[in-house]
Amino acid sequence: MDKVLRSLKSFGAFWYDFVIGDDWHVAAIVVAALGLTALLVHQAGVNAWWLVPLCLFGALVWSLRRATATTRKGPPSGG
Repeated sequence: MDKVLRSLKSFGAFWYDFVIGDDWHVAAIVVAALGLTALLVHQAGVNAWWLVPLCLFGALVWSLRRATATTRKGPPSGG
């Protein structure tokens, strides 16, 4: 029983680290983009396949700018 619980805990820790990773903001943007896409498709009838790639590209650019700004100026203050 103890081995099963350790395995489940390890499995959960892996997925948390894989999805959240170093930047939980990007994970939140992905979840929001998927939810907004589903809402637009099912409620408004909009063909919104383009929204997720657009949000992912924006999240990537934003994350890279934050990361490079941190290495140039030091860690960000306040958050």
